[in-house]
Amino acid sequence: MVKKNSSTGTNPVEAETSVGKGTPTPSRAEREAARKRPLVPHDRKAAAKEARAKIAEARERQRVGMAAGDERYLPARDRGPHKRYVRDYVDARFSIGEFLLPTMFVFLIVSLFSKTLGDYIILGLWLFLLIALIDAFVLGLVVRKKLAAKYGAERVDRVRWYAAMRAIQLRAIRLPKPQVKRGAFPQ
Repeated sequence: MVKKNSSTGTNPVEAETSVGKGTPTPSRAEREAARKRPLVPHDRKAAAKEARAKIAEARERQRVGMAAGDERYLPARDRGPHKRYVRDYVDARFSIGEFLLPTMFVFLIVSLFSKTLGDYIILGLWLFLLIALIDAFVLGLVVRKKLAAKYGAERVDRVRWYAAMRAIQLRAIRLPKPQVKRGAFPQ
């Protein structure tokens, strides 16, 4: 409320200042009526479409964040500086296991067309698998030793398996995507 004194004229300072909050306190019924919303929207199809759009947007944001290596969007198994170090180390090195899946596919195709080479192809596949497993084992030992030197012995739990599984995947389909180039080993 603004008080005006007609005898003295309106004072601009008094006109701008108001006493109280300026509006009456709403009654309980008015407040409850303002809070009421229908349980089911009027247009259910539009509401469902909007909800799907929001979920799709959140999933896309999460996918892009995960591919970029953003810690907020990574699953629990990929979080932390020690896991980032393992990922960077594995991505920086050349691994035999990267080519395990394509090699198996080629051996399978060749064995379908050539029955005489079948035994040799199976033997070659087992040999390649053994070499990839030895490479993954050595990688795990090296990564564990480097992590113990950098972060201490308490931070090296299950990193050998993590490093081996990442080394066996093709570089192009790894998630999170490789953040380093080959040969750029982390310090």
